[in-house]
Amino acid sequence: MKLLLINPKAPESFWSHKWAVDTFLPTKRTVNPPLGLATVAALCPDRWEVEIIDENIETIPLQPDADIIGVCGMGVQFSRQKSLLAFYRRGGYYVVAGGSQASLCPESYEELADTVIAGEAEYIWPEFCRDFESGSPKSLYRETGNVSLSDSPVPRFDLLDLSKYTAVSLQFSRGCPFRCEFCDIIVMFGRRPRTKPLAQVGRELDELRKQNARSVFFVDDNLIGNKKQAKELLKFLAGYQQKHGNGFAFGTEVSLNVAGDSEMLELFRDAGFEWLFIGIESPDEESLKETKKIQNTNQDILASVRTIYSYGIDVLGGFIVGFDNDTTEVFDKQCGFIEKSGILMSMIGLLTAIPKTPLFDRLKRENRLIPNVFAVDNSKLKTNVIPKRMTYAELVEGYRKLHYRLFSDRGISDRIRNKVRYFSRRGLTFEFTLGERARILRQFFTRALLPGGVSRIFRFLLSVPFHKPKLIPLVINDWIMGLSMKNYMDRHFVREFRRDAQRVRRHVERMKKVFRDRRHKGALRVTAREFADAATAVRISMTGRLEPVSFKSVTGHVEHLLQKTRSSVTLQIAEFPREQLGQLSRLLKRLSRYGDRIHILMDESSRRIIPIDSSIFHLALRPE
Repeated sequence: MKLLLINPKAPESFWSHKWAVDTFLPTKRTVNPPLGLATVAALCPDRWEVEIIDENIETIPLQPDADIIGVCGMGVQFSRQKSLLAFYRRGGYYVVAGGSQASLCPESYEELADTVIAGEAEYIWPEFCRDFESGSPKSLYRETGNVSLSDSPVPRFDLLDLSKYTAVSLQFSRGCPFRCEFCDIIVMFGRRPRTKPLAQVGRELDELRKQNARSVFFVDDNLIGNKKQAKELLKFLAGYQQKHGNGFAFGTEVSLNVAGDSEMLELFRDAGFEWLFIGIESPDEESLKETKKIQNTNQDILASVRTIYSYGIDVLGGFIVGFDNDTTEVFDKQCGFIEKSGILMSMIGLLTAIPKTPLFDRLKRENRLIPNVFAVDNSKLKTNVIPKRMTYAELVEGYRKLHYRLFSDRGISDRIRNKVRYFSRRGLTFEFTLGERARILRQFFTRALLPGGVSRIFRFLLSVPFHKPKLIPLVINDWIMGLSMKNYMDRHFVREFRRDAQRVRRHVERMKKVFRDRRHKGALRVTAREFADAATAVRISMTGRLEPVSFKSVTGHVEHLLQKTRSSVTLQIAEFPREQLGQLSRLLKRLSRYGDRIHILMDESSRRIIPIDSSIFHLALRPE
C-alpha cells in the first residue's frame, strides 16, 4: 500500500512569525513540523510505503502515486483541508480525514472523506489499516477509550525535512487536570494526564540528534499536569543533556502554578528549558473565576512571572479579552499588566467559543453565538461570541488598539526593560554558526532598526542591558519577535479599507488601459472586488498565448500594486500554451515574495502543465 499524508497550508497568524522567519532565517520555512502525521506514519504496517507532504514547506503533488491520501488539520486549516480532500476525492483517490478538527467535529467531514479518524490514533489507525487491506474500511473510526502513551511509537522523523523548521515538536503527555471553560483540550484528551515512558522520550531525542535538530518544543498542553511525572521527565532530560553535551534548547506549555514550585523551576532550568508558554488569560480575578481558571487565582500573577524570570527562563503569555466580566476597562488592565510583566511574546486573543467546549454550549443556550462565523483563529479581528458588558464593535476596536499600544517601539522597549530587571544572567543557547549570527545581526540593524528611524534606535538602546551582556541576544530576539508581530498587525489589523480601495482602483484603471492595448487585447483582463472589512481582491485573467510584453506588463503592474496597497491578487490562467512556461516561471519567481497574497486559479488543461508551488502561492483546486 502507498500512503500519502498531507499537512495543509495554514493561514498566517501571530503564531506563524512569518516576517521573522523570512527575514532572519532564510533556510527555514515555518515554525513546527506535523508531529501527528509523523506518529501516524509510524503506526502503519512496515510493508506500507509512506510519504509526508507538509504544504507549509513544499508543494502538494496533483497526481500522486498513492492508494490512500490522508489529510490532517486543525481548526485554522479546515478550509484548506476541505479543498484538498475534495480535490483528491474527485481524482479517484481514497481520502481519509484526521487531526484535531476531525476529532472534535467528525460530523463536518461526512461528505468530504471516505473515512474519518476521530480521536487519538494509536489504536484506531492500525485498525483502519487492517480493514483497508481486507477491503472493508469503515467511514468513521472514533477512539472512545483511554490510550496508553506507552503504545505510541517513535514518530517517523525521517520522513520530515526538519532543517526547514525553527523548532521540532515532541510530546510527553496528553490531558490537563484543569477545567478552563473555553478550552477543547479536556474535551479531546481528558482531565487525567497520561505520559510516555522516559525511555521512549530518550529514543525520540536520539532520532532528533541524528538529524541535527537543536530546538525542541514539547507540545504538551500542560507539561506539569502530572507534577510527579513531570519532575521525573525533567531529571531525565537533565541527565540526557549532560550525557550528550547539552545539545538541546527546550520550550513547552505549563500552567502558572509552576511558579510556586521552586524544585520544578530548578529542574526546568537544569534540563535546558529556555521558555515556558503560560495561559495567563487575564489579570482580573473575577474573569478567571468566571472561566474556571482557578489555578491562576491563588497567587500574585505578576510576582509569579518574575519568579520564573529569576531562573533564567522566559515567559510567553496567552491572554484573552471578551470574558463576560470584561468591560471596556479590560484593555487598560491587560495593557498595564503585560507592560509590567515584561512579557514580549504576548499572544492576545478575542474570546472564541470552540465547538464542543463548555463555553460553546453555555453561549449557545444563552443565544450569544454569532451565526455562520467559523472563528477558529483568535488572532484575527473577529469572533463568534457576543460580549456581555460591551458592544461587539467596542470589543474588536479595543482589541486592535491594545495591540498597537503593546507593539509600538516604546511598548516593546518598556516591556524588555521590565523583563531584564528580573531575569537571571543565563544566556540563550545558539544553534547558529558565527557567520549566521553575524548575518542575523546585520539584518537586524538594516531590516528591523533602521526602518524605524532614530526613535526606534533610541528605544532599542534604552532596552539593552549593558550590565548583563549575556542577555543582549535575548533582547535582540525579543525585538525581532515584537516587530514581527507589528508587521502582522500592520497587514491584518487594518481598520479602514476605503482609502486603500481607492488606491487599488487607480492601479486597476491603469492596468485596464494597458491591457486594452492591441498587443494584449483579449488575452489579459483585470477586475476588482471591494469589501467593507477586507482588502480589495484583484483578478487578472490570462487566456491563451500571450505576447512576451504581456508577461512584463503583468509582472510590473502586479508588483507595484502589491507594494503600494494591501490587495490580494488572483491570477486566473486558461488555455495556457506549454511553450510559454519559461516566461510564466520568471513572472512567478518575481512575484514569489508576495506569495501569501497571490492566488493561482487554472483550468484543467493548464493545471496539468504548469507547476505551481502551493507552499508559496495559494493554489486553488477547483474552479471559482
